[in-house]
Amino acid sequence: MKRLLSALLILLPLCAQASSTLRCGQGLISTNDSTSVVSSKCGEPLSRDFLGYREVIDEYGFRNEVSVEEWSYGPRNGMYHYLRFEGNRLIKIDSKRGN
Repeated sequence: MKRLLSALLILLPLCAQASSTLRCGQGLISTNDSTSVVSSKCGEPLSRDFLGYREVIDEYGFRNEVSVEEWSYGPRNGMYHYLRFEGNRLIKIDSKRGN
C-alpha cells in the first residue's frame, strides 16, 4: 500500500497542468487565446518580435508550419509580460521584473 501511495504522489505533478492567465485592464487573457483577442483586451504591445517558424503536427497527423511571435507588455507595476504566439494562438505567458 505504501508503494502505491508513493507512486501516486510521484506521478501527481505529471497530471497537474496550470493554466496561464494575465489580467489586462478589465480583461483576462489565457493560453490558447488568439492574437486578435489579446490585442483587443490588452491593446498594442510595447514590442512585437517575429522569431521564425515552427513545424507542428495537428491532431490528424498533418504537418504545418506556423509563425512564432513574442509580444512584450509593460512595465506594469515594475513587471514586464512576454506573450509567445504560435500560429496566432497564445501558448505561453512569462513575467519578469524590470530593472
